[in-house]
Amino acid sequence: MSDWEVFAVKYAERNARTRRDSFIFDDNHDAPHHMDYFMWVLRRGSEVILVDTGYDAEEARLRDRPIRQDPAASLAPLGLQPADIAAVIVTHLHYDHAGGLHLFPNATLHMQAAEMAYATGPCMCHDTLRMPFTAGHICEAVRRLYAGQVVFHDGDAEVAEGVTVHCIGGHSRGLQAVRVRTAAGWLVLASDAAHYYENVFSRKPFPIVVDLQNMLDGFDRLEALASRRALIVPGHDPLVTKAYPQAIAGHIWRLDHGPRDTRLIEGVTS
Repeated sequence: MSDWEVFAVKYAERNARTRRDSFIFDDNHDAPHHMDYFMWVLRRGSEVILVDTGYDAEEARLRDRPIRQDPAASLAPLGLQPADIAAVIVTHLHYDHAGGLHLFPNATLHMQAAEMAYATGPCMCHDTLRMPFTAGHICEAVRRLYAGQVVFHDGDAEVAEGVTVHCIGGHSRGLQAVRVRTAAGWLVLASDAAHYYENVFSRKPFPIVVDLQNMLDGFDRLEALASRRALIVPGHDPLVTKAYPQAIAGHIWRLDHGPRDTRLIEGVTS
């Protein structure tokens, strides 16, 4: 079978952050540290898989985290309408990754069973653990389940030929990374298994964490899954928009041919 095209679609950014928001035990904790928000599109001929859904304007208002554009509308330059999306890989159920599930009503959701159990279980009695979730998004996932539109995975699984998911955990109990066969080799969409290149390459954990050992072990797993380190794509790093070529419309970058400039990535790893 042929390789997949992979696109990073940026729908929001948040720049009022410092390094203490991104790294545990960082020496330069007061320095500014920006964050970008992405969804990802996998495409091979007529096959399309969306990875995560972003969050909508209402969630942006409630959390005071504005979005640049509606996630569903952001796919239009790729010739995609919300109704066209038949499959969504949900890396985890945090608001910024599953806040747009309702925007894609025809999609079957692929998620780890551990994530649904975590987001609907007793851990949600704790305010700190519940904070990254929004009840309405979890209810939408449950509605899809009762409509027969959820496929659960338990660890490693194949979603389509050349597309696999791998439970990493750490940041959320059932967080999964996505491995995709591309022209450049096996590319790994880390999602929040590594928010930034620096998380994985410098082994610096992100502060929102359920299981620190799983997060640290997950960094090793990401490197094992990718054909080479440069093909790990972190979930929120603005460096992605500089290392990869812009594809179209000012908010979409093409990933499947690999980074055009590895110096930025290599600078993080050195």
